[in-house]
Amino acid sequence: MLEKLTKCPLCKSGHFLNYQEIKDFAVSQKSFLICNCTNCGLKFTNPRPTEETIAPYYDFPEYFSHDDKAKNLTQFIYQKVRNYTTSQKLKHLTSLKPLKGSYLDYGCGTAELLAKAENKGWKVTGIEPNEKAKKLAETKIDGKVYQSINDLPKESSFDIITLYHVLEHIHLLRKTVKKLLKHLKSDSYIVIAVPNPDSPDAIKYGKQWAGWDIPRHLYHFNHQAIKSFEEIFDLQLTNEIPMIFDSYYVSLLSEGYTYPDQSTLKKYWKAIVSGKKSNKEAAKSAGNYSSNLFVFKKK
Repeated sequence: MLEKLTKCPLCKSGHFLNYQEIKDFAVSQKSFLICNCTNCGLKFTNPRPTEETIAPYYDFPEYFSHDDKAKNLTQFIYQKVRNYTTSQKLKHLTSLKPLKGSYLDYGCGTAELLAKAENKGWKVTGIEPNEKAKKLAETKIDGKVYQSINDLPKESSFDIITLYHVLEHIHLLRKTVKKLLKHLKSDSYIVIAVPNPDSPDAIKYGKQWAGWDIPRHLYHFNHQAIKSFEEIFDLQLTNEIPMIFDSYYVSLLSEGYTYPDQSTLKKYWKAIVSGKKSNKEAAKSAGNYSSNLFVFKKK
C-alpha cells in the first residue's frame, strides 16, 4: 500500500514538483517518484509505502546494518570499515562531551557503537525498530534497546543523540525529531548523517546512484534542506564532517546497478576510482561529499 503526501514532510509546504522516477534495484524492481520541495529543498519519495507496509522492502541480503556476520566479500569489507568508523564515531562523541554522559543512538542497528561507548563509560540507550537487529543489539546491551521512541521512559534525557543514516528512513519526520529533541538536554547535541543527492557520485550515476535507495530512503537532504532542518527545529549547526568511506561503498553498489554484467574485480576497481574522484571533487566544492555528518546543538 502506498500513501500520497500533499505537503512536504519537512516544511509542510504544498509547493513541490515532480523530480524524477527512480528504480528500486535492490528488492522490488519497481519505480518510485521523487518530488522536490521548492520551499525547503527536500527531495522526498511520493507516493511511498506506508510505515506498516515498508518492511518487505528491507528484506534483502545486502542490507548489512541488520547483520553481524559477513556472508560475502562486500559485507566483509563493509564490516571492517564499520569497525573503524565506529571507533571514529566514539572519538567524535567524546570530543563533544569529554566527561561523557547519557547517549541515545536512534536506529542503533546491532549496537556495536553503543557497546563500545558503554565500555568507555557512557550511559547508553538504543532505539532499533528492526526486530532482527534489535535482538542482536540486546545481546550486547541487554535491557537498553527500545523498538520505538514512544517506549522510552518519559523522564529520560540525553547529552547526545545520534542518527547515523537513519533520518532518511523515518516516516513521521517532524513528530519524531520533535520527540527526540524533548529528550535532549539544553546545550547538548544531535548528530545526523545523511546521503547527499548533490554529491559528485550522485551526479555521475544519476538514476542508478545507490544513495537514492528507493523506497527505503524516504528523504534526500542536500545542503539547502539541512539549512531548512536547522531553522525549522531551532537548532544551531556547529560542524559538518565528510563521511569519506561512503563514496566508495555507494559507488560499488551503483556500479552494480549500472553495469550488472561486469566482473567483480572490474566493479571494485571502478568503485575505488569513482569514490576517490568524488571525494576529491567534493573537497574543492561546498562540501558536497557522498554523505555528511551534521552536528547540531540544541539552543
